[in-house]
Amino acid sequence: MIDAHVHLIGNGSAGSGCWLRHRGAQRVLETFMLREIGLTSADLQRNFDELYVERLRTMIRGAGLSHTLLLAQENVYSDRGEIVPDRAAFYVPNSWVLELARRYPEFVPAVSIHPARPDALEELERCLEGGAAVMKCLPNCQNIDPARPHYRKFWERMAEAGLPLLAHTGGERVLPVLRPDLANPRMLTTPLELGVTVIAAHCGSAAGLGTADFFPEWRSMIECYPRLFGDTSAWSFPGKFRHLAQLLEPAVCARLVHGSDFPVPVQPVWAWLARCLSWSDYRRIRKLGNPLARDLALKQALGFPDEVFTRIENIWRRPAVAVGAPLG
Repeated sequence: MIDAHVHLIGNGSAGSGCWLRHRGAQRVLETFMLREIGLTSADLQRNFDELYVERLRTMIRGAGLSHTLLLAQENVYSDRGEIVPDRAAFYVPNSWVLELARRYPEFVPAVSIHPARPDALEELERCLEGGAAVMKCLPNCQNIDPARPHYRKFWERMAEAGLPLLAHTGGERVLPVLRPDLANPRMLTTPLELGVTVIAAHCGSAAGLGTADFFPEWRSMIECYPRLFGDTSAWSFPGKFRHLAQLLEPAVCARLVHGSDFPVPVQPVWAWLARCLSWSDYRRIRKLGNPLARDLALKQALGFPDEVFTRIENIWRRPAVAVGAPLG
């Protein structure tokens, strides 16, 4: 089984180039996420790069996962290709994700490239050469309008290379949102029409009460675009479960891949309150200390079929390491 939506986070302590800049209410979320990993705020002042990786590797083994798709995190850029200061909450360079994937076979690299950056195509080539399996972006948080003509060559090169796009869709609670209009899955039309295989993270669903919900748009789009998929990441948030029956339809399940959105907390209580989870399953899942295992158990209890947990292997660009290789 493979988790296709796992975030890498760091503070640069290992020379990774990572940084974290959560502010205000986001610091509260940061505390919850650190608790999910089994670390504290004090660990942010230590060798957090290596601590995070080791904790994650331990959790992967404990959850019975063979691999995780490990996500880099790009900076925010203006349409002119200039870094927008103080708008990104964290940064993880592609070089660090690619290095960890070379070092540990359980990690499969998902790079992150803003197509507005002046060297976007050069960075794409470097990442392809380094073994990138997926390209990840958050259009609403990173100011990426996929329909811009300037980005056409970038999408065409991704399509030619067989590199899928994993793009955030729907509501967002964790990161600052610059372009709320880019949360609609319909903004992914241009890459799809240029031949890019696209995974709409969260299937356009809300990220809790009061956030944008574009699940109906994603649901209608999969009937028109055979290269469009969705993932089940962060599916434990309230407000998502009204779509569960549709999500479990065989034709829709055939377009889903499993993802946790780690280290976003997994709370099975919302599924139980929505009457999608039995009391005994809720109690069993709540007791699981490993968040990757807890998320996996929740998705299985909700009724997602086995194929959802392995489908990403048939979608991503073949990684540099063999899937199923022994864990290091």
